[in-house]
Amino acid sequence: MIRTAKPIRNAVLSVAPEVAEALAGGRPVVALESTIIVHGLPRPRNLDVARQLEKAVREEGGVPATIAILDGRIRVGLGDDDLQHLAEAEGVAKVSRRDLPVVLTRGGDGATTVSATMIAAHLAGIKILATGGIGGVHRGAAESFDISADLHELANTPVAVVCAGAKTILDLPKTLEVLESLGVPVIGHGTDTLPAFWHRSSGLSLAQRCDTPTEIAAVLRMQHQLGYASGTVIANPIPEAAALANADVETAIGEALVVAAENGVAGPELTPFLLSYLNDITGGASLAANIALVESNARLAARIAAALSEN
Repeated sequence: MIRTAKPIRNAVLSVAPEVAEALAGGRPVVALESTIIVHGLPRPRNLDVARQLEKAVREEGGVPATIAILDGRIRVGLGDDDLQHLAEAEGVAKVSRRDLPVVLTRGGDGATTVSATMIAAHLAGIKILATGGIGGVHRGAAESFDISADLHELANTPVAVVCAGAKTILDLPKTLEVLESLGVPVIGHGTDTLPAFWHRSSGLSLAQRCDTPTEIAAVLRMQHQLGYASGTVIANPIPEAAALANADVETAIGEALVVAAENGVAGPELTPFLLSYLNDITGGASLAANIALVESNARLAARIAAALSEN
């Protein structure tokens, strides 16, 4: 069993009692990012999905730890009132590594991206994080230099991230190449190719594959023994019944990118814009797929966390 570090309590970090007790007892805990609640899903579905993800982790024997910034403190583990506040509040900041010190200093609220959630999870001693898809290299990055901070966080923070690959709206070949250059292991769960968020496969080959949570946990233990300071991507394909047709999505993404450029949408606002546009153009199919894949990832993360907690 990998024993996590003792949870930290200081001026900026609050760990919920249930989460702290689980960590102290070596029981499985799964971190959940909060950007999906505030910026990734439409109201009122966002609150339903936040609750659904926590329920999924519990059903697999884990303790959910949704992470966000509330009143200038990093909160690791939220109550239902907190989830509702995030789902309904206006002006909640989208917080990446770059933004974390400023938002904390100013005492505001923030929804944490994968990179900021990894930082908070590591401070609290949580080893596994579940999300929908990681950020990556944006299409056209050769001109815009738009590359998500998630990739560099994965290279520097020892938290395993269970995801359905990178979001399909990104440049997946370049994203995988950057992860390889940074030395971040990308492990396919039951697949030899990188999942492509709404699609089960991007066609891009992966060097590593594990077929069970127990096998994945063994690899993570070995990385811990080797003293790796980097994270790991656990690439979990979307459930087959929820996957979308590749050609239809590519056409929609091309149209969405044109509309975004015409309206000057870029930077942190680009991904939420594209996801919302695609949901509209697919008649809600992309949203249904998004919810299915993130729940699948939460369940797998809980199973891996349970395997890690075993002697």
